[in-house]
Amino acid sequence: MRRIISVVPFIFGLVIPSTSAWAEETAQAAREAPGAGVEQGTAHSAAAAVEPLLQNPVPDRYVVKRGDTLWDISARFLRNPWRWPEVWGINKDAIGNPHLIYPGDVVILDLTGATPRLRLEGADDGGVSRWSQGEPQLSRLSPQMRSNELAKMPIPTISAKLIEPFLARTLVVDASQVASAPTIVAATDSRVAVSAGDTAYVTGLTDVQQPRWQVYRQGRVFQDPDTKEVLGFEAVYLGDADLMGSGNVSTLHIARAAQEIAVGDKLAIAPPQTSAPFVPHAPDQEVKGRVIAGSDNSVFEMAPYSTIIINQGARNGLQSGHVLGLYHSEGSIPNGRNKPIPLPEQRYGLVLVFRVFDKMAYGLVMSATRPVHVLDTVRNP
Repeated sequence: MRRIISVVPFIFGLVIPSTSAWAEETAQAAREAPGAGVEQGTAHSAAAAVEPLLQNPVPDRYVVKRGDTLWDISARFLRNPWRWPEVWGINKDAIGNPHLIYPGDVVILDLTGATPRLRLEGADDGGVSRWSQGEPQLSRLSPQMRSNELAKMPIPTISAKLIEPFLARTLVVDASQVASAPTIVAATDSRVAVSAGDTAYVTGLTDVQQPRWQVYRQGRVFQDPDTKEVLGFEAVYLGDADLMGSGNVSTLHIARAAQEIAVGDKLAIAPPQTSAPFVPHAPDQEVKGRVIAGSDNSVFEMAPYSTIIINQGARNGLQSGHVLGLYHSEGSIPNGRNKPIPLPEQRYGLVLVFRVFDKMAYGLVMSATRPVHVLDTVRNP
């Protein structure tokens, strides 16, 4: 049986220049390297360069199960699941789809060659040499039984249900968007508020080619904690509306109401649905920012798989799929009459950026050994 397989930058074709014994050697090298233990600067970069890539102990095989994600599987074999460009030599710009991995597939750590590889059981060629040039790769798989239910859906990079609401809704608007947005000015029967199934009347709606709209209300103001620049305004999602008639006053049918919709609320075009895979990788350039909020204003401590908002965006070179480290300092220590000495920041977690605006971005906390707080630092892992 022949199957076309597109590469997953997490797992397949991974070339690692050592076994777990090598991992111990590189760990020792990192500890003995000049400047070891220095938290910032070149010592931090040098330590990252020799950081072990394989888990220790590392499994020799893993059977993919329903509910698994590519991140989870990669983390079983690699200490840093996002570091695929460094070790695989894959042109990530040429990869448009994630590897199709299904429940029931078996991932194997192959130690038969000079260097270990990870591949699917039954594949004739687990390498990625052709993917370095962005060429598709054919792999032969031995016949195997798979139920129709298991074969329907490949496993995702990360759990889709954690981020879907943030991908399908308008999240951030700037001052000019708020000022020019179509506005609900009236409802049937002179109601102040409307709900699903009701009719609402809107002024300022000029894009009559757009049939479906989202209703929002301006929420929090997002401000840079250091420069005090206003980065944007939260668009609190209220519901969906269909355009029924256009004119100086346009007519809308409220198709869905997640919250009560009132006169004065605004409209925005729904963002396009995206099916592009998230390919985790570290930024190529230096990124340093802060956590400025959680997705819910009532939450003060964020845990793994929570959504956070950071004060870096597209203008800072941030992209969807970038992985950033979460860092925290315990404060400072007295220094006599001199300025207190700040304690070094320590990395305690990772965040995967999944939606980027011009001045800010949303990310999913993938791991954290302590609660994530507003004003914690985010930077290259």
